[in-house]
Amino acid sequence: MAVLAMTPEVRELRERARGLMDRLVYPNEALLDREDDEAEALVKELRAEVRAAGLWAPHIGPDAGGSGRGFVAYAFLNELIGRSAWAPLVFGCQAPDAGNAEILHLFGTPDQRERWLRPLVAGDIRSFFSMTEPEVSGSDPTGLRTTAVRDGDDWVIDGHKWFSSGAEGAAFGIVMAVTDPGAEPHRRMSQIIVPATTRGVELVRAIPVMGHRGRGWSTHCEVRYHGVRVPVANTISEPGDGFRIAQKRLGPGRIHHVMRWLGQMQRAFELMCGYALGRQAFGGPLAAKQTVQNWVADSAAEIQACRLLTLDAAARIDQGDEARVEISAVKFYAARVLHDVIDRAVQTHGALGLTDQTPLARMYADARAARFYDGPDEVHRMVVSRRVLRAFEQGGVWDFADGGPRKAGAPG
Repeated sequence: MAVLAMTPEVRELRERARGLMDRLVYPNEALLDREDDEAEALVKELRAEVRAAGLWAPHIGPDAGGSGRGFVAYAFLNELIGRSAWAPLVFGCQAPDAGNAEILHLFGTPDQRERWLRPLVAGDIRSFFSMTEPEVSGSDPTGLRTTAVRDGDDWVIDGHKWFSSGAEGAAFGIVMAVTDPGAEPHRRMSQIIVPATTRGVELVRAIPVMGHRGRGWSTHCEVRYHGVRVPVANTISEPGDGFRIAQKRLGPGRIHHVMRWLGQMQRAFELMCGYALGRQAFGGPLAAKQTVQNWVADSAAEIQACRLLTLDAAARIDQGDEARVEISAVKFYAARVLHDVIDRAVQTHGALGLTDQTPLARMYADARAARFYDGPDEVHRMVVSRRVLRAFEQGGVWDFADGGPRKAGAPG
């Protein structure tokens, strides 16, 4: 396992973030949940205070306009920021903008970075990532049908996408399209920047998810592309690099989700413990019942396991490792723990846990979707099992200390 440490600097940043959450986010959650004009104006005010505190855009480094200090530092911060569904937006590290910013930072041209990355990280504009299609499996992007055909210096894009999160009100999208249908499967696709106002871009609707339609950033949209013409210069990296870039984006994106879920787990855990101690039933507090005690013990162990898995993966990324096995493992494990901890908290609260009197109901709905974000659990289990079994097929073993294959009998 990689070395895990909270430096004095990160500890100070956490305390700063904790103060901002207590002062700016928690007291305003009910207003923000209304998702109206007043809520939108409030987000702008809160963002200004976060900037002044030096914690804006902690997912990306100062060279791109953020305040990031690496994945491990971001994981420790996100344990706090992730406690509220609104906090990532307030701190400028919300999905899908954080992932799109990383794509542009890693692969964008100087012009693309100037035109799209800088205002995106600054919070002046929003973006969306347009990959998933209703007609094909989202877990296998090699089957995508949206096409981009070269016509002189332009691409002409035609296709149908959905679950393009945040597309309503966004300035641009990064569209995954097939640019070379004759190439081998992983070289068929490219990622192309498409300004949202381009002729032929049709935002069909915001798809309600678990009964929630959303507004602006919180929408999940169906989008059609009808002969959309954009310059070939809008291609990110080279034609055919779309799948490779997607993997670079989705890896960090997955661990970003898990980092936020750590905060959700811990908040639900605290609500469960606090309520169990105060609620009287059958002659004593709920906390005295063995079932509730088991829930508390199981949740505490599982949350800490998720923390250590997440920090290990983050440390490996900081050291230059893609950490594919570690990211896939923590993605499916944390999604289950997130659901189970929140479910126990809801059950402890009884019917109260289903109401708007606590944040648990919204957290519960979001937790179910977590098993799909950036790849379903089943795909991540497949990735982990394939990598592990390959080590044994080749006559070795899986070395948990190093997180990879090792020859049988070799020192480890």
